Amino acid sequence: MDKTDLAPLIEAFERLAAGGFHIGADWQAVHEICQAHEGEKPFDWGHGLCHRIEGDDWNADYWYRRAGKKRAAGTVAEEWSAMKAELSTQL
Repeated sequence: MDKTDLAPLIEAFERLAAGGFHIGADWQAVHEICQAHEGEKPFDWGHGLCHRIEGDDWNADYWYRRAGKKRAAGTVAEEWSAMKAELSTQL
């Protein structure tokens, strides 16, 4: 994985967060980025968060497992904050 690939993911998630994590164009953009990098753990983690936002916990948990993560107990915003902090260290 090229570490610069993470910057567009972080930027797309930031737009999604600014919009209140609602399903729409920003959610779709994040989802498409994650799908384009399927099998890469940071993107699989993002894919899990996408499906958590969507309310599809079964699908979310599948992607979390692929990423070696577990669904966070807090809010989506709290999980995104932790995810962003971790991904930012990989840039």
